[in-house]
Amino acid sequence: MPDPGRERPTIMEPSAPLAIIWTAEQLRDGGVVSFPTDTVYGLAGSLAHPAALDRIFAIKGRLDDKPLPVLLASAVYLRDVANNVAEPLRLLAERFWPGPLTVVVPARAGLPAEVLGRGERGEATVGVRVPDHFLAIDLIERAGGAVAATSANRSGEPPACTAAEVAATLGGEVDILLDGGRAPVGRPSTVIAPAGDEIRILREGAIDRATLEAAWREIVAETRS
Repeated sequence: MPDPGRERPTIMEPSAPLAIIWTAEQLRDGGVVSFPTDTVYGLAGSLAHPAALDRIFAIKGRLDDKPLPVLLASAVYLRDVANNVAEPLRLLAERFWPGPLTVVVPARAGLPAEVLGRGERGEATVGVRVPDHFLAIDLIERAGGAVAATSANRSGEPPACTAAEVAATLGGEVDILLDGGRAPVGRPSTVIAPAGDEIRILREGAIDRATLEAAWREIVAETRS
């Protein structure tokens, strides 16, 4: 049940004048905001403000060894956060983007530690995706093209699919909450990582394993022909 004593965040309707611009400015200035994506509501901070990313960990109660994913406004921004992405993996990502697929790729130097994981050989990695939601894409574009974002909920609890659920669970810990209606998919993204010549499913999500593996086999065959 919601805590009646919990402070509420600043809730904005995307249709309100300057709502998207103000929210993007909050991100660029180091704030933490929540907004709908195609999967669930996200909790986001700027890659240029590690303190904002640390706030996200604190708000969620997220373990420090679980890096934050990165949302991109389009596949064009992959070049800003990733380096030396293998061609089949890039093609697979672009086939399902925008959409509910997070792909773990080699990280470009200079990214904050909060978004960095480690690959099979100890190399720095980052999980990225392009959401299929016009509001999320507009906001991320205005905020610079890439933001760190994870589901807007306490770790271990169900992800929030509406602004009301975010407000009830996170309260005033979020600087701005954009109420864009219900997140249409209602499930987290599927997360994959390269594993030699194959892909590994790290988290089952909105795209099923069979669909991804079939697409991967097709792309690998095309790139080898």
